[in-house]
Amino acid sequence: MPTLFDPVRLGDIELANRLVMAPLTRNRAAQQTPNSLHVEYYRQRAGAGLIITEASQIRPDGQGYFDTPGIHSPEQIAAWKQVTDAVHAEGGKIVIQLWHVGRISVKRLQPGGQPPVSSTARAAKTRTYAAHGELVPTDEPRALATDELPQLIADYAQAARNAIAAGFDGVEVHSANGYLLDQFLRDSANDRSDAYGGSIENRARLLVEVMTAVAGAIGAGRTALRLSPVTPSNDIGQDSNPQALFNHVADRLAPLRLAFLEVVEGATGGARDHAPFDYAELRRRFGGAYIANNGYDRTLALDAVASGRADAVSIGRPFISNPDLLDRIRRDLPWAAPQKETFYGGGEAGYTDYPAAA
Repeated sequence: MPTLFDPVRLGDIELANRLVMAPLTRNRAAQQTPNSLHVEYYRQRAGAGLIITEASQIRPDGQGYFDTPGIHSPEQIAAWKQVTDAVHAEGGKIVIQLWHVGRISVKRLQPGGQPPVSSTARAAKTRTYAAHGELVPTDEPRALATDELPQLIADYAQAARNAIAAGFDGVEVHSANGYLLDQFLRDSANDRSDAYGGSIENRARLLVEVMTAVAGAIGAGRTALRLSPVTPSNDIGQDSNPQALFNHVADRLAPLRLAFLEVVEGATGGARDHAPFDYAELRRRFGGAYIANNGYDRTLALDAVASGRADAVSIGRPFISNPDLLDRIRRDLPWAAPQKETFYGGGEAGYTDYPAAA
């Protein structure tokens, strides 16, 4: 059986090992554009078989937190190109996570101060960082009209093209953690009466159309997806039948032959046994490469790959304070603890100043 340290091919992307750096929002992109700090941050972590970048908005109204990067302007494309060049120079591979937060936003972060958009006009009972150190309640959203959805789908596809122009090896569409596509998927947040609401087939329609469009734009072998079937993040609420919903999603996406499916198992950043769900069944129905995520330590990660339960494992927060995480796992060295006060916003402190192990 393979080990975590063995190479693997995910679609069209060849990885040197099976440890993946999971996406981590760090709020250091002033004017929503990466800078020299991002270049160094990702370069330091290029030992991972694959880096999935921090979530990056596909268009201006996709933003829900201060200083998060986008992938919709020429300036952003050029800035990300410096990041991908640095990672590739170190022998690494990197994909960008395509993001639209939906209702997890506030008017002050929206173009023209307009309400955020969502599947619904119901507000999420949660908060977001509108500025450094400023955690505020989200604003009431506006439900997207049916005739607005083709443009949204086209914007995902264009963001994917922008990513390839920026030198990324592929993209991961963010459909997890209570953001826009998850808001359409779950009946806890989708109260629509059009072709995108009601039945499981209707609620999954937008995601399937987005994935089809992105795969058509850049190739299925460079297109991936993140799901979190039972997470309660961002007040998303539990779907009435998550197994049936996400089995349907996997069935519909299997024919596309996407590069991989990354799945948050359990509650994001919390209990892996948060709610019952058969991840093996989801993987079987998807049929492609499966990346397991959430709460993986050294023992769990090694076992997940060695047992064949996952093709690769993605780890998030430990990569913040352990840029050389693969080496630490290989040598069974301790993992340094991160400085939580530097997670969101700031400069190099807690970002690019963590040393590698001796």
